Amino acid sequence: MSFATYFKASSYAMIAVAMLALMLAGGLHLALATVFAAVMVVAWNLEGTKWQLSERVGLAIVLLSIPLFLLDWKYQRAIGEAPGRLGVNALAHLIVFLAAIKLLQVKSDRDWVFLYLISFFELLLAAGLSFSPVFLGTLTLYLLCALSTVIAFEIRKAQRGVKPAETRLLVPPDSSVFRKLVGTRGKRDIEASRLPLVAASMLVFIFILALPLFFVAPRAGSAVISRGGAGLTNFIGFSESVRLGEIGDLKQNNQLVMRVRLEDPSSGPERGLKWRGLALDEFAGRAWKKSSEARRTDQKTIERGYFHLGTTEALRGLTTQTVFLEPLNSTVLFAAPRALAIQGDFPFVRVDSEGSIQSRPHDLDRIMYTVISDTTEPDPETLRRDMRPYSATVERYKEYPQTLDRRVPDYARATILNAGARNRYDAAKAIETELSNNYGYSLQMRAGGADPLSDFLFNIRAGHCEYFSTAMAVMLRTQGVATRVVNGFLPGEYNEAAGAYTVRQSDAHSWVEVYFPETNSWVTFDPTPAAGRVEPQSVGLAAQLGKYAEALELIWFQYVVGYDKQEQRYLATSVRNRAFDYRRIASEVFESIKEMVSAVSSKGIFLALGLITVLVTIIFVRVLRLGWRRGLTISRGTREPEIGAVEFYQRLMDLLAQRGVSRVRDQTPLEFAASLGSREALTITRLYNRVRFGSQKLSAAELREIDQALLDLEGTEKP
Repeated sequence: MSFATYFKASSYAMIAVAMLALMLAGGLHLALATVFAAVMVVAWNLEGTKWQLSERVGLAIVLLSIPLFLLDWKYQRAIGEAPGRLGVNALAHLIVFLAAIKLLQVKSDRDWVFLYLISFFELLLAAGLSFSPVFLGTLTLYLLCALSTVIAFEIRKAQRGVKPAETRLLVPPDSSVFRKLVGTRGKRDIEASRLPLVAASMLVFIFILALPLFFVAPRAGSAVISRGGAGLTNFIGFSESVRLGEIGDLKQNNQLVMRVRLEDPSSGPERGLKWRGLALDEFAGRAWKKSSEARRTDQKTIERGYFHLGTTEALRGLTTQTVFLEPLNSTVLFAAPRALAIQGDFPFVRVDSEGSIQSRPHDLDRIMYTVISDTTEPDPETLRRDMRPYSATVERYKEYPQTLDRRVPDYARATILNAGARNRYDAAKAIETELSNNYGYSLQMRAGGADPLSDFLFNIRAGHCEYFSTAMAVMLRTQGVATRVVNGFLPGEYNEAAGAYTVRQSDAHSWVEVYFPETNSWVTFDPTPAAGRVEPQSVGLAAQLGKYAEALELIWFQYVVGYDKQEQRYLATSVRNRAFDYRRIASEVFESIKEMVSAVSSKGIFLALGLITVLVTIIFVRVLRLGWRRGLTISRGTREPEIGAVEFYQRLMDLLAQRGVSRVRDQTPLEFAASLGSREALTITRLYNRVRFGSQKLSAAELREIDQALLDLEGTEKP
C-alpha cells in the first residue's frame, strides 16, 4: 500500500468509527448512518478526480445548512420528538451533513483537520449519550485510527516541506550511506506498513499513563452522564395517588428498572427481600393515596458521606445494597425495608412519614447509590404477645371508606374466627393465608365497577398483587388493625455473572405492612399467591451470553461512568488497608528473621558474615574484570574510528585557524572544503564524513593518505 493510500484509508477509518460510535449510542438513525456510509464510498472513489466539489461550492453548501438545521429542529418538534432529544438529533444531523460535504470536496490540509474535528465532536456526543461498554470498544478503535492518522498527516506535511536532496550534503556521493539512501528512495512507501504498529504502541502507552490519572484525579460533582430522551414515562404506581390496576399495567412491561448488588447475594432470597418504594395510607375505594400527614417529609443531613435515616441495635441484620437505578420520571429511591443510611451523589434526601425515600428527579440519567438497611423483624412470638392499644397518631391507618361493601368486614371477621386468631399477628396471618390459598393470580384486570375490591373478593376471585394487598389491608382495617400498602419490586432475577439482581417493570409488586406498637415496627405480609411471586429464570446459551453482557455493562457503569468521589474514597481506603496488611506481613517476617538470627551463637554469626564477605568480594572482582574487558573491546572496536576522525579533522581545522580561515555556521564540512580550493582539505573532509556519519572504518592506506595530506598542508604557504 502506498503512503498516500494509507493516509486516505486511515483518515476515512477515523471518520467512519466516530460515526459508528454515534450510531451505537443512539444519536443517529440507522438509515441516516447507511446514507453517510454510501457518501463515504462515493467520496473515496472521487478522490483526485475532477468530479470533486470545489472549495467555493462546498462553502456555499455549508452556509446553506444553517437554516436547514433550524428547519430540522422544528420538524422534530412537530412530529412529537421528546424535548431532550431535539437538540441531540438536530446537532447529529448537522454534523453528518457537514462531514459529508467536506468528504465530497477537494481537500486541503485545513479541510482534513476540519473533518478530524468533526469526528472528535461526534465521539464527544456519543460519550454523552452512551451508558454501554460498547462505547469503550469504539473509543479504543477511534483512538487507534486517530493516532495513525495524525502521524500520517504530519509525515505527509513533512514530505512536502523537506526535499530529500537537502539531507545529502553531509556525505559524498560515493558513500555507502548515500547509495543506501538512493536505493531506498523508491521503497519509502513500505514504511507505511509500520504506522499501525506505532499507533498501537502509542495507544497502549497512553492508556498506561491515563489509567492511574482516571482513578486519582479529583471528582467535582455528579459522575452520571445525562442522555437524550426521557425516563420511563410509563413508570406508574409510584406517585402520591395510585389507582387500582396501575401496578398491573406496570407488570406487563419487561423494561429494565434497576440492578441491585448485595454485599451477601445469597441473603436476598433467604430473607425474602423486596425493594421498597412508596407506602400509601389512605384508601378511597378505587385508589390509594397519601394523606396530608403522610406527605410530610424530613430532609436528612449528611455525615461522613452518608445521609442518616434511622438507627438500630440489630447490627447482625444489616444488609448493604448498591443500587444502579435507570432514568425514571419518579423521585422515589428504592431500597430494602427499614433503610438506616444512604450514600450517593444527591443534593438532598427526604423521607416522608411512611418511610419512603426521595431525592432529585433523574429522568435523564442513571444514578448509583448505596443503602444500609435493617432487614430483621421481631420474632412471631413477640408479635403475638403485642396487645398494646394504638395511639391516636395511628388511627388513620385503620380508616376505610364508609361506602365499603358490608360483606368485606364480615368476611374478615369470619376468616379470623375460623383460624382461631386472638392477636393482631395471627389475624394478619389468617387473612394472608386465606387470600393466597383460595384466590387465583392473574394479570387480566377483570375486577372493576364502582367497587373493584368487592368485585375481586366475591365475584372474580382472581387478580394481581395490587388487589391482594388492598384486600388484606382493608379487611384488617375493618377489624381494627393498622395497615398500609407498599408498592415496590420483587428481588428480580439473580445474575451470577454480574453478582446482582436484575429488576424489571414486570417485577413490580404490592404488599402490606402491619403496625405493632409494642416493638414500634411495621411488619411485612404478602397475601399474593406464589404464582405471582415466582421469578422467571433465563436459560440457554443466549441467556447466559446476555448475563455476561449485563455484567460487563454493570462494571462499566460502576467503575467508569459512575466513578465519583465516593468510589474514589472507597478505592483509597482499600489501597490503604491493603498496604497496611502488607506492612504487617513484612513486619512479621522481619521479626521471624530477627528471632532466628538471635537464636544463632555470636561465633556462628561472625563465621557467616565472613563467608558472605568473601563471596561478595569474589563476585565483585569477576564482574569488574569482565566489565573492563568488555569496555576495552568496545573502546577498541567501535570508538577508535570516530575518535580518530575527530582528531585528524580537528588537526585540519586548527591548521586552517592558524592561517585565519574558519568555517561559518551555515556551511557543511564539504561546502567549506570546496570553498578552500584545496585538494588535500577536500580529501580529508570526505574521509571524515565517511567515518563520522557513515560509521565506516578507514583502511591503512587511507590513514596514510590523511597523514600525507596534513603534512602537505602544514608545509604549504599561508593562503
